[in-house]
Amino acid sequence: MNIDELLRYAAKYGASDLHITVGNPPIIRVNGRLKKIPGPALGAEDARALVYSILNDEQRNAVERRRELDLSYTWGAAEQAGAVQVEYVTPERIRARVNVFLELAGVGAAFRIIPARIRTLDELPAPESVAEFARGHSGLVLVTGPTGCGKSTTLASLIDRIDQERSARIITIEDPVEYIFHGRNCLISQREVGTHSVSFAAALRACLREDPDVLLVGEMRDLETIRLALTAAETGHLVLSTLHTNNVAETVDRIIDVFPADQQEYMRQILASVIRGIISQRLLPRKDGRGRVAAMEVLVATPAVRNLIRESKSHQMPSLVQTGLQYGMQTMDQCLDMLVHKGLIAPEVAAAAASDRKLLTKSAMSEPGPKGQ
Repeated sequence: MNIDELLRYAAKYGASDLHITVGNPPIIRVNGRLKKIPGPALGAEDARALVYSILNDEQRNAVERRRELDLSYTWGAAEQAGAVQVEYVTPERIRARVNVFLELAGVGAAFRIIPARIRTLDELPAPESVAEFARGHSGLVLVTGPTGCGKSTTLASLIDRIDQERSARIITIEDPVEYIFHGRNCLISQREVGTHSVSFAAALRACLREDPDVLLVGEMRDLETIRLALTAAETGHLVLSTLHTNNVAETVDRIIDVFPADQQEYMRQILASVIRGIISQRLLPRKDGRGRVAAMEVLVATPAVRNLIRESKSHQMPSLVQTGLQYGMQTMDQCLDMLVHKGLIAPEVAAAAASDRKLLTKSAMSEPGPKGQ
């Protein structure tokens, strides 16, 4: 199989990822589990040929020079993808996010298949408080979690909701561009780091002169990008972005800790004033075996939350989130409890993901709701 055939095979079985490595056959990830594609293990030259077949000369040189490369890849015509699941097919093409890397054995690559259809917030499922984040006209909304937890999907769902409900100028800065937005009511421009700009910070700085209402920053990965994102939120823009943190309290600390000690108090005041909400999420297997579902911890920036940020008391946030249901907040354990009650995940899955199993109600752990709710 060539790369196009491997990716079609992956999409046919609803895989989220395809892995090319030396010494193994191509491997796909389905519902969080790795499965080998039938066939022989790849030698070093086989893997190199497969990966390099999708790269142009400039990209091949970049891999040799930097030892790694991020890019997006579009392939295939719809009529050639007969059995591919509908949500992974556009009218003409299928897309993937690719990371090419060098390892001890040779060249490898990881392909993340990008669904063509953007899921709605209800399908994730996300609480109504998350939809309210999309209705804001300024401030900072963060989606956090480990790699592969669906952060890009949640951001895409938020942008799609804005596109449904408002007429706004939206600019996205991504590395690489993943979901493609077509702009029903909004004017949307998508910029790719490395192709359309040299860095997140440079693109963000330029975007502030391009009349944006909403900015999507794929990742706040360095001090300058974080500073510019906070500035954009402070000057009347709605900024959506991601961080690789595990919960809402850790997210606040990570942002502040990026700055030098003599700037942290000032940046803490800015963050407290601009933050609208934080979503910390993970993906869990559905009970019915049909994919995965997002479990979300949600922080809404109430006056009490802003005060904790200003006073450097982020360690008190979990208690505030736990008691903030009336504001649309929920802890991860409360979300897990709800997902079990709805019959979306199995009790043992919730128990394994919970930070404190004692907070899961006995009824949720023993009497899940009707299947498919």
